Amino acid sequence: MNASVSDPISELLMGMRLRGASYSKLLFSPPFGVSFPPSEGAQFHFVASGQAILKLADSAPAPISSGDAILLPGGREHAIVSNANVRARPLESFLTVALCEDICTLDAHDAEVCRSKDVLIFTARMDFEMASLHPLIELMPDVLRVSSLVDRQPEIRPLLEAMDREMQSERAGTASILARLADVLAALVVRGWIECDCGDATGWVSALRDERLGRVLSAVHRDPGHNWTLSEMAGLMGSSRSVFAERFAVATGYTPLRYVTAVRMRLAMQWIVRDRMPIELAARRLGYQSHAAFSRAYKRFAGHAPGQARHLNNSHVPERAL
Repeated sequence: MNASVSDPISELLMGMRLRGASYSKLLFSPPFGVSFPPSEGAQFHFVASGQAILKLADSAPAPISSGDAILLPGGREHAIVSNANVRARPLESFLTVALCEDICTLDAHDAEVCRSKDVLIFTARMDFEMASLHPLIELMPDVLRVSSLVDRQPEIRPLLEAMDREMQSERAGTASILARLADVLAALVVRGWIECDCGDATGWVSALRDERLGRVLSAVHRDPGHNWTLSEMAGLMGSSRSVFAERFAVATGYTPLRYVTAVRMRLAMQWIVRDRMPIELAARRLGYQSHAAFSRAYKRFAGHAPGQARHLNNSHVPERAL
């Protein structure tokens, strides 16, 4: 892919952040099994030493070994076990020790087992600041293996090596450094999948990778509160309004203005429910001049008024919502 086509992708990923994440350093001796419940955020695992198996429902067990890192973008329920026949225990059932806020260790090694067989794993739950990029998460596979990207993204290898060194050390600040490295690796995995692994992508990703349409998408996601008009978006693409509207709808499945509204409402859901932002402030940031106009748009999108969102926890999003 040439550099010009990747520009919209780079612009969108510049807005990707990881927030409210929790990190754990896990030490096990075989046989062991640990299960991770489904989560709204992504799950990241790096195996610093030893051998293990990743298990997901409806998927064949997948071996993971020392130096492997995997990302589960959709946060599916899964387990990491020493043997496919081992029954996994929930992560929360193990005794952990907090190192600092959001970072803990779990030492479940068996003193009677040779330490060379221990399995050392760094794991993270990540809340992507990508509410407006929800289509991206839905299109990703259940598991992204970092090793599959190393040849095409050589910058990944030194990050994995740095994680390995930090995992094996007991130096001050190790946990915090591991957390930051995991954040960067996750972002690189997402970018690598968009640029390389999604192949003959159609729909939203195809539009993102299209130089002219991608320019419009990145502008909307960068500034969703702007007073977007069909004429302005068509101008960004460099075409007439009718040609732009037709091409946009074919690529994304949405009219341009409906797409803008959906992006805004996804952000509103995140800000109001998770960030506890006042509704009036969210409305202003998203370009609405009145609380009433914002509430009408929100209710059409979510099926309930924004004032009810926190009570409902916004768990339901319309099937055809962006």
